[in-house]
Amino acid sequence: MTLNPVEHFINLINLLVQEKDEDLAQYQSKMQSTSIKERRANGVLWSPCSVEERKYDSGERLIIRVKRPKEHQYNHSFSNGKLVEVFSTNDHTQSLKGVVNRVKDDFMIVTLNADDFPNWIEYGKLGVQLLFDDRSYKEMQWALNELVKTESTRLLELVKKILGYEKPRFRESSYSNLSHLNKSQQEAVAKVLGAEDFAIIHGPPGTGKTTTLVEAIHETLKKESQVLVCAPSNAAVDLLTEKLIRQGVSVVRIGHPARVDEEILNQTLESKIAQHSDFKLLKELRKRAEEYFKLGGKWKRNFGQTEREQRKMLLQEARTLKKDAERIHNTIIEDVLFSTRVIASTLVGVNHLRLKSMTFTTCFIDEAGQALEPASWIPIIKSNRVVFAGDHLQLPPTVKSFEAGEKGLKETLFEKAIQRNQADVLLNEQYRMHEQIMSFSSRMFYSNVLKANETNAQQSVFPNDKPIEFIDTAGTGFFETQHPETKSSYNEDEAHLLFTHFETYLTEVINHGYDLPESVGIISPYKAQVDFITKMVDESDFHFKRKITVNTIDGFQGQERDVIYISLVRSNEVGEIGFLSDERRMNVALTRAKRKLVVIGDSSTIASKNKFYNAFLDFVNEIGAYRSAFEFLY
Repeated sequence: MTLNPVEHFINLINLLVQEKDEDLAQYQSKMQSTSIKERRANGVLWSPCSVEERKYDSGERLIIRVKRPKEHQYNHSFSNGKLVEVFSTNDHTQSLKGVVNRVKDDFMIVTLNADDFPNWIEYGKLGVQLLFDDRSYKEMQWALNELVKTESTRLLELVKKILGYEKPRFRESSYSNLSHLNKSQQEAVAKVLGAEDFAIIHGPPGTGKTTTLVEAIHETLKKESQVLVCAPSNAAVDLLTEKLIRQGVSVVRIGHPARVDEEILNQTLESKIAQHSDFKLLKELRKRAEEYFKLGGKWKRNFGQTEREQRKMLLQEARTLKKDAERIHNTIIEDVLFSTRVIASTLVGVNHLRLKSMTFTTCFIDEAGQALEPASWIPIIKSNRVVFAGDHLQLPPTVKSFEAGEKGLKETLFEKAIQRNQADVLLNEQYRMHEQIMSFSSRMFYSNVLKANETNAQQSVFPNDKPIEFIDTAGTGFFETQHPETKSSYNEDEAHLLFTHFETYLTEVINHGYDLPESVGIISPYKAQVDFITKMVDESDFHFKRKITVNTIDGFQGQERDVIYISLVRSNEVGEIGFLSDERRMNVALTRAKRKLVVIGDSSTIASKNKFYNAFLDFVNEIGAYRSAFEFLY
């Protein structure tokens, strides 16, 4: 811990500069002095692309769907919400910026920043490339600078308590009947309601963290007129928005519509403005102003004093109408914002122009264990107290600068608050997994206090099925390979073994006379292995492919499936395990399955130098879940 908060924030400013510089350097290395072919291989460019569809969405924004050629199926870095440039491959000066709505392996949907479709969009080939977006860095820098220079007594007090310089305060609290929540969930809600400074809901996998947080928000709104609800990712904000709406709570979702899930687009500020009773008047005023501007701008052959006076009157009327329209527009926005119970946004999005002057009694930060500390302070600056929810023992935020990470940037505010204070409640009853699937994570990460709810404690695909299996490839010679372009590891033999086990298992389910599982997930720490298995699934004759999801561990955060297969990939003679050494990543992987978990890996590689995997092997032997790959090869 630093000597004082100011010193702490100055250090964070320097680390953030390092992180931005490294992020920019990585982007430039992929973009500058590289050919189109190299940029495609680096995953930052799709070219050439063809336009499959172009349309206006409900908010009158321009949407295009582009498709890339099958021969260009490189790994890529595009994802929802990323800033991109769409350009003509015939003339690179013809370009538009946009935001990615959705992306799959062969198509991308982009919202364009334009009023109308230019001709080059429709004719000829396009390219789509990633742009470096420094907006989040600017907002985080702003927050840290504000914290360094603030003279707000309350903000300084909150900073000292969250960072552990002083103890947080709690008072006795009361709440409505919450009998639908378990004991630890009720304790968490009580902690939130009694917190004068901040409270923490620590939610391990499957324990109903989001459900508890929504109840805490609901109870808080009985005493406060409005709250701020945030999360580091758009997906997490959208999920909270959806759950709050189901509870009958009014929400306005702040953020670029392209970054918002389609299901809740009608909750965005833009959509709420369009639904307002005065919007029709606003449109009429804007239309009339535009007509007057056009009339005033018309050229006339004979242009004398009378014509000048007429033009002056027309333009004056246009400006008056425009001002009236702006006034009504601002009135509508104020009405929407101040009449809504919950303002929902990403952490960075809290500094939206329309929220600049707003302050809140309470802000709730979900998935706080995945948020960079500088981003977490943005909503706190605008609030009188804060509620954190998350799990610092699952995936941490991504830090690109190794040096900045090691010096402290990878440690989240959530971690600091939970380690330095007694302000948290651990949710200890999980509703996802068979109790055996839960056991190892409970033992290794949560002091062995997790328990499975009776509804799922013994759930399995069929009676007497083993809920966990570890298939050991040691001695098979199934060695890993490195992808020549992406340098990501993959293991073809392990992937084929996974399929052999999967087919055998499905046959076993059918032979026992039971229905096949409703959902199956196949996950791996390595993108190259995910791509290889995805191709195998696509080319397979499984009649229920639509039930199978293949993704990285990071891509499965927050998700669950009836059956989960984990391909560990690493198999070498030196015990190098790379990504697998991140125990928090494996905590996520091992807690996605509801009824059946199958882990495939080389015990001689993963456990040769690692206590965590030695403990896992002891566990699978203890419960009789160990099997050799040779059982499936001969």
